[in-house]
Amino acid sequence: MLVRDAMSSVVLTIGPAHTLRQAARLMSARRVGAAVVLDTDAGGLGILTERDILNSLAVDQDPDVETAGSHTTRDVVFAAPTWTLSEAAEAMTRGGFRHLVVLDDLGPVGIVSVRDIIRCWIPAHSVAG
Repeated sequence: MLVRDAMSSVVLTIGPAHTLRQAARLMSARRVGAAVVLDTDAGGLGILTERDILNSLAVDQDPDVETAGSHTTRDVVFAAPTWTLSEAAEAMTRGGFRHLVVLDDLGPVGIVSVRDIIRCWIPAHSVAG
């Protein structure tokens, strides 16, 4: 199975000036755990995850002041839609992260998460209830 079969094609794209509260509200409304941060001034794409927001709150930073740009991971590993799920899982394991931005020639086309991979690897009928 390939990344394109597992990825979510719902890609939330935000700017670096969004506050963490704005980002959290958008992520919650779209029911996604990560947002792609498009920052043309800083050279491209980054990712902001729910964990980044959580870490900021844990050290008492103000989510109405802190911006997505200050908490964005810029050293992003991107996946191609044609990667196998094993390749994606290996990249996540090596990098210690749970989301990969999926790019094609036109830009971001999806995000694949550990949950997406597990969902594809474990058929629904085999899960005990």
